[in-house]
Amino acid sequence: MKKIELEFLMHCSPRLLFSLLSTPTGLSEWFADKVDERHGEYTFHWDGSDEKARVVSSKDNEYIRYQWINDEEEDHFFEFRIEIDDLTNDLALIVIDHCEPGEEKETEQLWERQVHDLMHSIGA
Repeated sequence: MKKIELEFLMHCSPRLLFSLLSTPTGLSEWFADKVDERHGEYTFHWDGSDEKARVVSSKDNEYIRYQWINDEEEDHFFEFRIEIDDLTNDLALIVIDHCEPGEEKETEQLWERQVHDLMHSIGA
């Protein structure tokens, strides 16, 4: 697996952004068609396919890391980090994901489309 890290400038509060990254309602607005959460297990629904993940680490308004449940590789996770530049006060969303070697471009394009939908849902 190859680690990918992407950065997107966001125009919203850390609290609003974190709610869109960490709640079933927020994730349903931009990440998946529908998201259910039960006992800490998130089910993401896309066009008839379902994937399950659990939150393995988080800190309110700073970061959240999801681990895919059906993936044997422990280091295959996706993470959202919220960083604020001390000098400019700009807020950035950092997306960390993993993909197979050679699939970097497709994975980056997928995240760019997803984050575009996220920006649209916050009105940016």
